[in-house]
Amino acid sequence: MEAQKSDRLALSRDLSEFLVELSIALHRHSMYPTGHPALDPAIEAVVRRAERLLQDRASIAFGVARRQLVIEGVTTDPNQPVLRRLAEGLHRRHVGAITLMRGVASNEIGEALRALAVEGERDASVSRESLPNWPHLKLHPISFDGLALSGDALQDTDAESPEVSGGADLWVGLARAALSFDDVDESDDNAAEPSVVARAINERSRGAAYDQVIVGYLLQIAHELKTSSGEKAEELRRRTSRLIASLRPDTLRRLVDMGGDAGQRGKFVRDATLSLAVDAVLEIVKAAGEASGQTISHGLVRMLAKLAMQAELGSELARPRADIELREQVGRLLEDWRLEDPTPEEYGHVLQYLATAEQDAPAMAGVAAPPDPVRIVQMSLESGAFGSLAEKAVDDAIQAGQLTALLGLLTSLPNGADAGLILARLTHPETLRKLLARERVDLTGLDQLLPSLPLEAYEPLLDAVGSSPNRAVRRKLLELLSRTAADIGPRILARLDDERWYVQRNMLMLLARSGRVPEGFSVVRWASHPDARVRSEAIRLQLLLPQERDLGIEVALNDDDPRIVHLGVTVVRDDCPAHVLDRLIELAVEPESDEEVRRAAVTALGRLPYAVVLEALLHLADGGRSWLRRPRLPPKTPVLLAVLRALAEHWSDDPRAAAVLAAAWRSSDPDLREASSPPATT
Repeated sequence: MEAQKSDRLALSRDLSEFLVELSIALHRHSMYPTGHPALDPAIEAVVRRAERLLQDRASIAFGVARRQLVIEGVTTDPNQPVLRRLAEGLHRRHVGAITLMRGVASNEIGEALRALAVEGERDASVSRESLPNWPHLKLHPISFDGLALSGDALQDTDAESPEVSGGADLWVGLARAALSFDDVDESDDNAAEPSVVARAINERSRGAAYDQVIVGYLLQIAHELKTSSGEKAEELRRRTSRLIASLRPDTLRRLVDMGGDAGQRGKFVRDATLSLAVDAVLEIVKAAGEASGQTISHGLVRMLAKLAMQAELGSELARPRADIELREQVGRLLEDWRLEDPTPEEYGHVLQYLATAEQDAPAMAGVAAPPDPVRIVQMSLESGAFGSLAEKAVDDAIQAGQLTALLGLLTSLPNGADAGLILARLTHPETLRKLLARERVDLTGLDQLLPSLPLEAYEPLLDAVGSSPNRAVRRKLLELLSRTAADIGPRILARLDDERWYVQRNMLMLLARSGRVPEGFSVVRWASHPDARVRSEAIRLQLLLPQERDLGIEVALNDDDPRIVHLGVTVVRDDCPAHVLDRLIELAVEPESDEEVRRAAVTALGRLPYAVVLEALLHLADGGRSWLRRPRLPPKTPVLLAVLRALAEHWSDDPRAAAVLAAAWRSSDPDLREASSPPATT
C-alpha cells in the first residue's frame, strides 16, 4: 500500500484548484437558497479557474468514481476531504462524467450547480430529461443504479456495505463512464462485462471528452494493478485484459494516442506491460507503436506473438520464462522504439559488448539497444567477476539516473556476492562528482549512501554545497552534511578561504547547523566581511559559541544591516550583557532606526529591571499633556504598542507607568486598550 501511495501521480496545481473551487461551489449551493450572496462569488471562482484551464485546451472532462475523480489520466486522492466530498456528491447524484468546453459562462455553471443541488435535496439521481442543453457544459448522468460485477472478487453497490478496493471502484467507474455517454439498455444484467463495455467504446465516435475519461480510468487501472496483488487484483486484471482484447485495433489506437500526449502514453504502456495479461500487452504495444508513428518489424511482432502464446499455453516450465521474456522485450522496445529484427548478427554485437570491458562507440553502431547497466552490474556481482566492465556499468547507471536501482542490489544480492565492490565504486569521489553533475540529482539515493561514505568522498559534496547552481541540491546537501557523523570540520574550514562569498556563507551555515565547530576556531574574521550575507551567517555562528557570544551580540547590534541588528536584538531578549544595554536603548529610542528593530529592542528592554530602562520606555510613551495635565500618548505605532505591553507586564506598579497605562485605557482604540491590559495569570 505504501508503494502505491508514494507512486501516486499528482494533479497539476491548476486542475486541483479548479476541482476544489467546484467542490466548494456545489457545497454552497446545497447549503444556501437561490439568491444567497455566497453563491455568485463561488460560481465566479469556478469560471475563473475553468477559463485558465481552457486557455490551452478545447475542453475539460473528468469521470466520477465513488470516492475520487479521474481527470487527464490522474485520480484525485480519496483521502483529500474537499475533493472526496465532490466525488461522493456527484456519485450520489449518479453523475458519471462532466465536460466543460471553451466559452463556458457563469449562467451555465450556476444552472448546473443549482440542478445538482436540487437533485441532491430530493435524494434522486440526475436524469438526461431533467437537464437543460447547455452549449458549453454537459453532465453525463448514469442510470445504472444496480451496476455490479458478477462473482465474489469484485462488487460495487450504493447501499451501505464494507468498503471495497480501489480497483473495484475504478472498474465500475470505467463501466459506468463507457456506458453513460450514450443511451443503452439499462435492463442488461451484464452491463459491467468487459465485452459490453468494449462494445460501447468501439461504437462511440471519436470525442475528446469521452476519450479523456475512458483513458483516465485505464491509466489508473494499469497503475493499480502494478502495485496490487491478491484475488481482487487478479479479477480486475482478467477483466481489463478481456476488455483490451475486445477493442477494435482502431479504437485501441485512438485511446492509446491520448491526444498526442507521449508521456501519458508511455506511462500507460509501461504500467500495462507490468500488469496485464500478455495478449493484452501485445495489442497495446502495437497500438502504441502506431500512435507514436513507429513501425515494429514483422520479425519482432512474430517473436512477441510466439512468446505470448508460450506464456499462455506453454509447458509449466516455459510459461513463466516466456512471460518474463515478453515483458522484458517490450520494456526494451519502449525505451526508444529502436528494436529491430532479432537477427544473429545483432545478438553477436550484444555479446561482444558484454565481453569487452572498453568499447569504442563506432564498434557498437550496430547495437540498437545496449544492455541495461544495472543488469550487467548484477550479473558481475553474482558471478564474482566485478571488473572494469562492471565499473563502467556503474558509471553508466549513474549517468542514466539509476542510483536507486544500484542501491537496491545491495539488499538483494544472493549469498556469496560481495556488496562491498559496488559500494566502493558508488562512494568513490569521481562517481559522486558524476552524480552531482546530473541535471536531476538523485538526492534520495545520496541520502542512503551517506553513512557509507569515506572521508575523501565528502569533498565533492562540500564542493556542491558551496557552488552548485541547483538551490534544491544545496539545501538537501546542507541537511545531509549537518547530521553526518563524520568529522568533516577541517574540510569545511579549508573552504572558508575561498574568495567567493557564497562559498564562505554556505560553509559558515554548515558549521552552525552541524553544531561541531573545531576547537580554537574563531569567526571574528568573517563577522566583519564586506558582504552582509556572509556577515549574517558568521554572526549567527558566533552567537552559538560561548567564548564569542558577547562579542557577537555587540557586533550584531552595531551592524549597518537591519536584519543583522534584529538578529542581535532577538538574542538579548532573555540574557542582555550589561555592556550592550546603552546600545539597546539607543536602538529603541532612535526614530531613524528600522521600526521592526525598534519594536524588538523595546520588547527586549521591557524584561530588564533597570531604572534607565523605565526612563527610556516612558520617553517613548510621552505624547505631552492634556489641558487637565493628564499624560497623552503619541500616535499609535508598533513601537508604542510594544512599550505599553512592556509597562503593563513589568512596570505597572510604578506611578508614572500606571499613568501612561491609564491614558491608554481611556483611549477608544482597541489596540491601545489591549496592549495596556495586565498580563493574564495562570
